[in-house]
Amino acid sequence: MNTFEQLKISSTLIDGLKKQDITSPTEVQSLVIGNIIQNKDLLINSQTGTGKTLAYLLPIFEKIDTSKRETQALILAPTHELVMQITNQVELLAKNAEISVTSLALIGEVNIQKQIKNIKSVKPHIVIGSCGRVLDLIKQKKLKSHNIKTIVLDEVDNLLNGKNITCIEDIIRTTLRDRQIIGCSASLTDSTIKICDKLMKEFEIIKTKEKSQINPNINHSYLLGEIRDKFTFLRKTLTATNPKRAIVFVNNEKNIEVLVSKLNYHNYKAIGIFGNMAKEDRKNAINKFKLGKAKILITTDLSARGLDIVDVSHVFNLDFPKSKNEYLHRCGRTARGNRNGNTISIITKKELDIIKDLQKEFNIVITPKTLQNGELVDIIK
Repeated sequence: MNTFEQLKISSTLIDGLKKQDITSPTEVQSLVIGNIIQNKDLLINSQTGTGKTLAYLLPIFEKIDTSKRETQALILAPTHELVMQITNQVELLAKNAEISVTSLALIGEVNIQKQIKNIKSVKPHIVIGSCGRVLDLIKQKKLKSHNIKTIVLDEVDNLLNGKNITCIEDIIRTTLRDRQIIGCSASLTDSTIKICDKLMKEFEIIKTKEKSQINPNINHSYLLGEIRDKFTFLRKTLTATNPKRAIVFVNNEKNIEVLVSKLNYHNYKAIGIFGNMAKEDRKNAINKFKLGKAKILITTDLSARGLDIVDVSHVFNLDFPKSKNEYLHRCGRTARGNRNGNTISIITKKELDIIKDLQKEFNIVITPKTLQNGELVDIIK
């Protein structure tokens, strides 16, 4: 494993990282940093919580010319939460390293006139944003993109979906012809790779932990029952496991408020987030969960993208994920860094075959469990 010094990271950035208790690079950082400094196009396939964000931010910081007050790097993300998470890391790194790299988050559902004023006053070196708002500001000629040298597509598998593809293509066309494009995600589908083949020059795919894409610090288990029993199973399992913090996933946003009400009725401190919430309400809900005022967060796959909350001890799949990739992303909400975590799925008989597929795909064991005398125990076969 390389050191940050060997990866040509400056002493000021290394000192800044030490303030976050980061002293050595992760596997993905060791593999990626040098390639990004050399301006190579990359697709980075690395599991959630392995340090992908710093893997691209550190070389971007190295390449920023702070003497020029112009936007030199653009980071696009699929959700507002992920945009803000990345922005917070950029700001923290600049502050800790005492480097005058400026940044700005540009997302929808925020007053665009205020954003235009901020662009003029901040003159960001790095813009982190959502596709629609960034393209809108470029078209209005308020955000100048002609000096952008590096574009990052974070959670590229989710970002290159539907209407986003055209939006991203339009953004790329406005940037330098010899720009660098970096995509990263915990999972890469064949369709994503094909789209990237059109967007990028010659690119390299860098994978880490290829045989096991899921964090090995996560314990996986499932409870088998009927649909009508799912809430009872969830309630009893919450009591049996007493999670420090838990995220409960459902597939339909319409079920979130009902589930929150039922859990609160049974004296569980629950809160929900969903797509059409007002930005301030979403922020308040997430803060309550972070501060421990609510121990259980109910959400969907899309609404949970970008959540980076420490000490989530349990993830519950009340509704089973619709794809293997979504199972991967849900699991990634727990066991952040080097912590341990648990993923518990409440399933019906028709989903047993999917359990087998997941075990084979990710080289994991998903243990059958049952509730016995108020405890969650293994089923002995």
